Amino acid sequence: MVEHRMVDTGGVRLHIAEQGTGPLVVLLHGFPESWHSWQRQFGPLAEAGFRVVAPDQRGYGRSDHPEAVDAYTIFHLVGDVVGLIRALGEERAYVVGHDWGAPVAWHTALLRPDLVLGVAGLSVPPPFRGAQPPLIAMQERFGGRFYWNYFNRPGVADAEFARDTRTALRKFFYWASGDAPDAGEDRQPLVDPERGWVSAMPDPGVLPEWFGEDDLDALTESFSQGFTGALNWYRNLDRNWELTAPWHGAVVTSPALYIYGDRDLVPAFPGTPELIEKLPALMPGLRRAPLKLPGCGHWTQQERPDEVNAALIEFFRTCP
Repeated sequence: MVEHRMVDTGGVRLHIAEQGTGPLVVLLHGFPESWHSWQRQFGPLAEAGFRVVAPDQRGYGRSDHPEAVDAYTIFHLVGDVVGLIRALGEERAYVVGHDWGAPVAWHTALLRPDLVLGVAGLSVPPPFRGAQPPLIAMQERFGGRFYWNYFNRPGVADAEFARDTRTALRKFFYWASGDAPDAGEDRQPLVDPERGWVSAMPDPGVLPEWFGEDDLDALTESFSQGFTGALNWYRNLDRNWELTAPWHGAVVTSPALYIYGDRDLVPAFPGTPELIEKLPALMPGLRRAPLKLPGCGHWTQQERPDEVNAALIEFFRTCP
C-alpha cells in the first residue's frame, strides 16, 4: 500500500508517497504532474524488491512552494533529491525522472555520482550543455513562439492554466499524448503569445484509457495552489545554463537508461534526434541503446507502464 508523509530535506519540506522495502528508487515527476504520475510503478517495483519513493517536487502539490523565482534552479532541485535520500536514511539510490524530472535525475548523477546507483530518464535525454542559453536560442530560432519563451512571460501562462485547471490539464495531457491524431516526431510546441497555448489545444471530450477521470481529479487537486512554482522551473533555464558552466562537456558516468516514445514531441526538439543517435557513444554508462516505445507519446510511464516497469527492473538489476 502506498503511504504518504512530509519529509524535511534540509531546504524545503516535500510531500512523498512511498511503498516497499529494499534499495531506494526515487521517482521524479515532470510538468504539469505530481507524485501521482508514478502510480503504476509503485506496485510492480515494490514487488520486485525495491523501496519506491515519489515526491511532489518543489513548487508542486503539497510540497513547499518558495516564492522567489531563483529558488528553482537546477542546484536547488538536485539539492532536494540529495536531501531526500539522506532524510530517508539511505546512502545511495536509483534515480528516475520523467520530463522535467529527467534533467533533475541526470544532473543528480552528474553532480553527485557517489549517491546514484543508477539513473534513468524518460522522454528527456541526458544534459549536454549547449553553446548558448536555451531561452535565447529558442527565441532566435522560433521568434519567441517556443513554449519555453511563452512560459517566461511573468504571470501569463500561470493565469491561463489556472483559469480552468481541470480543463487545461485534460487538454494538455491529451495534446501531448500518443493518442492525439497529430502526434508525431516533426511537431514543435509553438505558441501564439496573444491567443495562448491551452486555449488553442483540442478538448478530447473522452480521456484516453490510461488517464481516467480519477487521475484527472487527483492532478487537478494537486494544482490547488496554482502553477507559478512549477513554471518557475522554466524561468531558470538560462540561469541553469550559467550555473552549470563548470560542467560544460562533462558526461554522466553512472549506469544509465533512456526511454522515450516515438510520438513524443520532446525527443523531436531541435538537435535532440541527433543527440539520441549519438548517446551510446557519448555515455559510457548507458546500459543499452535508447529504448523507443512505438505509439507512445510524452507521458511515458503512464502510457506504457508495463514496458517501462519491465525496463526499469531489468536495468536496476544490472547495476552494481
